[in-house]
Amino acid sequence: MLSVYIHIPFCNHICSYCDFPKVLYNHKYINNYLNSLEKEIKARYHNELIDTIYIGGGTPTSLNNQELNKLLNILTIFKTKKNIEYTIESNIESLDLSKIKILKKYNINRVSLGVQSFNNNTLKYLNRHHTKKEVITLINNLKQNNINNINIDLIYATNNNIKEIEEDLDTFISLNIPHVSYYSLIIENNTYLKTNNTNYIDEDIEYKMYKLINKKLKKHNYHQYEISNYSKKNYESKHNLNYWHNGNYYGFGLGAVSYINNIRRTNTKNLTKYLNNNYLDKEEYEDINTSIETDIMLSLRTTKGLNLTKFYNKYQRKLIDIYNINNLLEDKILTIKNNYLSINKKYLYLENEIVLKILQNVK
Repeated sequence: MLSVYIHIPFCNHICSYCDFPKVLYNHKYINNYLNSLEKEIKARYHNELIDTIYIGGGTPTSLNNQELNKLLNILTIFKTKKNIEYTIESNIESLDLSKIKILKKYNINRVSLGVQSFNNNTLKYLNRHHTKKEVITLINNLKQNNINNINIDLIYATNNNIKEIEEDLDTFISLNIPHVSYYSLIIENNTYLKTNNTNYIDEDIEYKMYKLINKKLKKHNYHQYEISNYSKKNYESKHNLNYWHNGNYYGFGLGAVSYINNIRRTNTKNLTKYLNNNYLDKEEYEDINTSIETDIMLSLRTTKGLNLTKFYNKYQRKLIDIYNINNLLEDKILTIKNNYLSINKKYLYLENEIVLKILQNVK
């Protein structure tokens, strides 16, 4: 499987909690950026068949109609499989009917919306500027234009109010959307919330929120297939699953990462350098030990887990011959079923700690 990630760093808002490289929408930079993006793609893409394309940011739909057309026309260079999953990220206020029609024109079939919450006070706290009513209107517009594969991002643990999470879940379920990414709020360094945060979250309440999310979504036929991702049947994100299976992917654009044949390439985060066609920041060959650790770390994020047969075929070694995981298996923190090693769902919330225990117990 081969995926493509396109990074559009421009945004029509800056979140209070995110420090990923962004540039407030500025028309004078965008045309030059798209020209550099096209040159980078033409220089690095080798005409392989592509399984998934994901356009992220920033907010790609903050581009005006002419710029969005230009971007999507550039991306027609990719040779794609018939059943391609083609996703674009958007916030609520930057996607209207005219842009939806542009997405349809270029066969984009999946939209990921940054909703974060349906509660007005929480939206204000997160520096988001849409309303619940606007979310519902946009989702209806997408469906009416036959874009039904929709994900929304929601955030919990912004405060200690469990009732607010219940209300968000009720609203989400009523919208009949096939996918949700539900994240616990992580406040990054050098952000407004880091220096001005007064909402200190009780860890026990945060865990209760996580259990509530799992229980309620399961009741309504949403399958948890990764720590933070839930979908109805056949609506899992193919693009993200390729990441979690440590598959090959191209990354184009400012700060984008590629992983092809064990070579991890990271683009510059310096906009001036990128606009001067100096794309590369660093390139590293991932040795076998690093590759093994990455496979374990990523695969165990999923509820299905790590395919032990594929692991052996790839490395000619059994995982149990490399790491001592007997205690974790005996305590039923890890399980092996149908030759997949996975974290017991009961403990998936602690995935980082469990993976660390595995990697520290080298035989």
